[in-house]
Amino acid sequence: MKKLKAMGLMAPVVIAAGTAEIVEHLYRFAFGRVDQVPETSAEKQKYANDYYAYVKWLHDQPSETWQLNGKDKQRVLSATYVPAEMQTTDTVIVAHGYKGNGETMANYAKMFHELGYNVLLPDDRAHGKSAGDYITFGWLDRLDYLEWIDQIIQKVGDDARIVLFGVSMGGATVEMLSGEKLPEQVRCIIADCGYSNISDEMSYLLKKTFHLPKYPFMPAVRLLNQHRQGFDLNLVSSVEQLKKNYRPILFIHGDKDIYVPFKMIEANYAASKGPKEKWVVTGATHAESFWIDPVAYQQHVKKFMDQYLTYHLNSLTNSRR
Repeated sequence: MKKLKAMGLMAPVVIAAGTAEIVEHLYRFAFGRVDQVPETSAEKQKYANDYYAYVKWLHDQPSETWQLNGKDKQRVLSATYVPAEMQTTDTVIVAHGYKGNGETMANYAKMFHELGYNVLLPDDRAHGKSAGDYITFGWLDRLDYLEWIDQIIQKVGDDARIVLFGVSMGGATVEMLSGEKLPEQVRCIIADCGYSNISDEMSYLLKKTFHLPKYPFMPAVRLLNQHRQGFDLNLVSSVEQLKKNYRPILFIHGDKDIYVPFKMIEANYAASKGPKEKWVVTGATHAESFWIDPVAYQQHVKKFMDQYLTYHLNSLTNSRR
């Protein structure tokens, strides 16, 4: 009887220890640094040859390596700058997806290059050639992009016209960046399949991928992240940041996306306060909209940028003064 009672008292401790081990595993899996880009999903293998052709194109272009915090190896961030063939002050910053890097956005770089833009391809924290032990899912990265914007203005001049573009985590990154005080040189934003907030996205994937409930795992992951990265995951919200955005923004999402659920575009679209457009790509899964029809994708993007590149926000509160 005493033995059974002792075992009963120990049960919560054993369960807690097991939960802690699972949380540590989940955290390292989701937040751990990426030194090698994972293979794409099986459904996108059909695009592999085209993808590597774009990467080769990128490697063949005249380019520059830019850095932030270059004297600090623990904080250094890297980006590739591809100047347009004809000199211009028009520039697109391209934000990559989860566990990718600037190179994985070569197809978009080529698209914008063909449209006559300079292109900047940052590697986010804990990705590619940038330092960092943990992925921030765009939250701290958004602050780095403020510095990349400043570098572009220093490079091409005060008459720069800048477009923010991102896909998946990169889409969420530029959505969250939209809520910051941006210089008037930032004219418009294009966000492809960005999530509405990281808590809902991770809870959804926790159930879909690992068949685990939100509780107690998400609160534990949130606590662990607070300890290791110093910010609350509940703050990582495209919706809340978009509520402060008055810049023109184009939302793109595939209607077959089950990685970042399609319904998230509705919350993001509703939140933004400025001119906005929504393009739903029929039949596209996650981050597949470009690959289904690159020509149509370029046409939609070009039309939006042509319309809003001259847009000014000098009188609105989320412009720098």
